[in-house]
Amino acid sequence: MAFRLEEATIDDLHAAIRAGEISCVQVVQHYLDRARAYNGVASVLVTEDGMPVDKATGVVRAGAPLLFPTETVAARTLLPDLDKYRGTPLELGRMEATASDPTVQQQYGMITGIRDAGQVNALATLNVRGERSVTCRGEFDRHPSVGPLPIGAPPVCEIFRHYPDALERAAELDATYGRNPDLATMPMYGVVFSFKDPFDTKDMRSTSGGDAAYDIDFPARDHVLVEQLRSKGAIIYAKALATVLPSTLGYQRSTWGGNPANPYDTTRSASLGSSSGSGVSVSTNLVMVSLGEETRASTRGPANHNAVALILPHKAMLGFVGGAIGADIYCDRTGILCRTIADCAKVLDALKDPVDGYYDPRDPFTTVPRSSILPTPYASHARMPGSPGTLAGLRLGVVRESMVHPPNSLTEVPIVTAAAREIKAVLGGTLGAALVESTDPLWTHDPDVEVMKTDFRRALARLVPLFMPDLLFRLGPDGRPLFKEFAAAIEPTEFLPGQRFGSGTMKPIDYCVALAEGRTEPPANLDIATIQEQELAPMFRFQVPQYLTRRAADWKARGFRETLVDFAQLNARSKFWGDDQRAAFQNWEELADPRNPLDGRQGVNERIMLRELLRRVDMMVILENRLDALVRLHTPWPPGKIGGAHQPRGGPSNLSRESLYGPNAGLTEVLVPAGYVTTVYDPVFALSPDGMRYVPAPSRTPTTIPEPGLPFSLVFRCEPGKEDVVLKIASAYEAASRRRIPPPAFGPLPRRS
Repeated sequence: MAFRLEEATIDDLHAAIRAGEISCVQVVQHYLDRARAYNGVASVLVTEDGMPVDKATGVVRAGAPLLFPTETVAARTLLPDLDKYRGTPLELGRMEATASDPTVQQQYGMITGIRDAGQVNALATLNVRGERSVTCRGEFDRHPSVGPLPIGAPPVCEIFRHYPDALERAAELDATYGRNPDLATMPMYGVVFSFKDPFDTKDMRSTSGGDAAYDIDFPARDHVLVEQLRSKGAIIYAKALATVLPSTLGYQRSTWGGNPANPYDTTRSASLGSSSGSGVSVSTNLVMVSLGEETRASTRGPANHNAVALILPHKAMLGFVGGAIGADIYCDRTGILCRTIADCAKVLDALKDPVDGYYDPRDPFTTVPRSSILPTPYASHARMPGSPGTLAGLRLGVVRESMVHPPNSLTEVPIVTAAAREIKAVLGGTLGAALVESTDPLWTHDPDVEVMKTDFRRALARLVPLFMPDLLFRLGPDGRPLFKEFAAAIEPTEFLPGQRFGSGTMKPIDYCVALAEGRTEPPANLDIATIQEQELAPMFRFQVPQYLTRRAADWKARGFRETLVDFAQLNARSKFWGDDQRAAFQNWEELADPRNPLDGRQGVNERIMLRELLRRVDMMVILENRLDALVRLHTPWPPGKIGGAHQPRGGPSNLSRESLYGPNAGLTEVLVPAGYVTTVYDPVFALSPDGMRYVPAPSRTPTTIPEPGLPFSLVFRCEPGKEDVVLKIASAYEAASRRRIPPPAFGPLPRRS
């Protein structure tokens, strides 16, 4: 049988190259053909009347300009009782010119998805000569062999045009190595990568997904991880669509690239997580591998909702902020998305510099203990078979808090039921791991599963008084103590300046002693969901100017000037897809102090303290229950409808608070596709009683999804330095379950003659 690139692994690709079945040029050409077929617009405007709009074209991709749909959807079909709405005027959908290139257009305002679109809009920029930059577009990217640049070309394009595009680089590899590449020194030979847009790539537009008019829209240097992959033979092929904040379950939107769609149901958002383009591009075989970035869901969400594998190393074994803009510098980290865990592990090994390891001098978070990095190749631990009993002798903690939901809610039932069955049948049954479950008032204990003797609630009670006593003094949204049992037990005490609470007789510090020693019952809501909430840290205001000034300095060192160097210039020279996004960025510009107001909570302090607390809680649970690793459900929620209502319980971000544990702790997490559901309960919009706003409301009406359905994943978690164990468990589960099914609507293309 002839070699097929779709669903191929890195080993498959290398074997085919060595057998002469495919060349690097043919690999890149195949992916370009798929981009032409599947990487188009996947959303339509929501307008007042639903009438067609004029034809509009967008940026050139894979040799042709984007074509936007002329049909629209009337707002009344999404928003009930629209005639009774009395709030702020709706920002309805419209086509407008972009700020970066006024000759091309993009969708702004309200949009919704297209059923059976046949398109996913996953890749924002392809490394194709003439279209990979706005600064050096068209003839300004003329190949040096063709002659001098045209009059009027920016001088920097003389540098840029000497960078080979993806096809040219593939041809260089073929000419140099043919069928015999040195895979020991070039383990990523011929592997086609996409990168979440914030990763700096010197040969492609890099604007963090934003429609921002830089003087030079590509950086002077690669991100250190991109540089490593280039040196190991990878083909730097595309920038994956990345959400420009804010991110919600129904929108994963880039002001430059648009909104991606979920390949299993194109009326739905690609995921919850801003590395959506990365997840979709891997799932639909538009690339073989993608590097994404996660703050709190941005790689796990795309892996989960697109049925791909993910290795998300601990913070910050892999650097990110040294050559990119994230969302929260204390959580941002790089994740590797592939279709198999083995491929993720191979990429992780390839990202290691032979001299400096994973250290990046530009990213201070990469100053991790050397003992937290395995001395053996990560790929050597991701090769487990799925045969019965493979995990016998291992103890796996099941985080039931990831599966709980209100008793009257149907939304979570399909995925939670399927995940619980999968854990018990495959991890416990087939593979033979001993399962040990945590407890929660909303979870019904499985009598066949051992119960943790020290669970997360008990660990918190013992550790909060020592590592983060500030938690006990939190106030809720109503301005009253969050932990009511604490307030009832202690004498009147100042919780915040001028705010005193307490109706008991204990001194707060004596309560802490009693709580830690088990002499008093912990507050009912002292659990791993409640404590994840944090005060917003002002450090995005630090991170953006730091990145911009570094980028400008890099260009200055090469004799060029970049004037977009601060938030004021960024806002003045950017276009936003909505007033809410514009206002958010203007608010960031106005911040002046790295501290929060001194009469309130401190976001930076909370992040550092919470990370220490959560890592200790995990270790106490692991050690006292003799566990080898933990497993949890990523999210009980399916991807939302594009432009639709968010989950009422998740808030606008649609993140269940328990799911923030791993990111806030900065712990290694590995995701593996675990199955599909064909029944979902989507929230709907409802008009508030005063008619001033639309709010999400739960639905009890099921929606049937065509086979295979919508995917979900299991997450395996471990402490830094134990990745060998978690890779063993995850790869065994992957081999035993084999749950990934490629999206049927985006199958192989007809073969080229």
